Amino acid sequence: MRLIRSGGPDLRQQLGKGLFARVAGPDGPRNRARIHGAPGPRWFGPERPIRRVHGDASMFIGGLSALLLQSLHPLAMAAVAGHSGYRGDPWGRLQRTSTFLATTTFGTEAHAQQACAQVRAVHERIRGVTVDGDAYHAADPHLLAWVHAAEIDSFLRAHQRYGTQPLSEEGCDAYVADTARVATELGVLDPPRNRAELARLLADYRPELRASAQARDAARFLLLNPPVPAAARLPYAVLAANAVSLLPSWAARELNLPRLPILDEWCVRPLGVAVTSAVRWAMAPLRPATVSSGG
Repeated sequence: MRLIRSGGPDLRQQLGKGLFARVAGPDGPRNRARIHGAPGPRWFGPERPIRRVHGDASMFIGGLSALLLQSLHPLAMAAVAGHSGYRGDPWGRLQRTSTFLATTTFGTEAHAQQACAQVRAVHERIRGVTVDGDAYHAADPHLLAWVHAAEIDSFLRAHQRYGTQPLSEEGCDAYVADTARVATELGVLDPPRNRAELARLLADYRPELRASAQARDAARFLLLNPPVPAAARLPYAVLAANAVSLLPSWAARELNLPRLPILDEWCVRPLGVAVTSAVRWAMAPLRPATVSSGG
């Protein structure tokens, strides 16, 4: 057998390895082997929608959009600004997050529970006071519920717009229900279990949300000064523009992020689809093929 040569497998492998190294970090290959290869029961079977959503390249846009949306809760943003090290080690933070998502989505029950316990321990230590004098604690179930809701709403929006196989209405509800299991393990009380409950929860948080100076500073860092190589600036700019396009309109206004509907429809979204497809192509495994009779 040989690998299919059409489509530039060498370039594809090079791009795929580079992307995987950025997202998964130096321990990526070992973590991937452990997550997918360890025997034992999983929280989610291969048919579950959480696997389809979290395994798709649309997560690149969904994850960036989630960070922007989550930043609009001043207490959550203060915790991130004060303790996450997103400026000093942005790639490390991305790698830890991607490993957690992969472990809880695809890993064994034991590994998923261990990953959640580690995150709970970190959250328990994170406490502080905002510049306005408001106390925060990362383990507060109310803050955890906001972070969870903003995250899964963004992931699902991105998948439905950029994913190869958008979910049905029933599939969307099942995705929200799947993520509730992880949220409960992290300390969220009564997380939403369908899209209607998710929408109500997001609406309930709306009075608490605003773009603090820290949130706007984080948005500038993520959108205008990302720590990416020069060669990746253009595709990253496309992903960033689509992350902004994915935000609810009120959230983009809060962050002073310009959006033009016509430009979104005819330029931003098509480019987002193209770049997401390129990422998906680069990171997909090469298909084996039988050697033809001609060689």
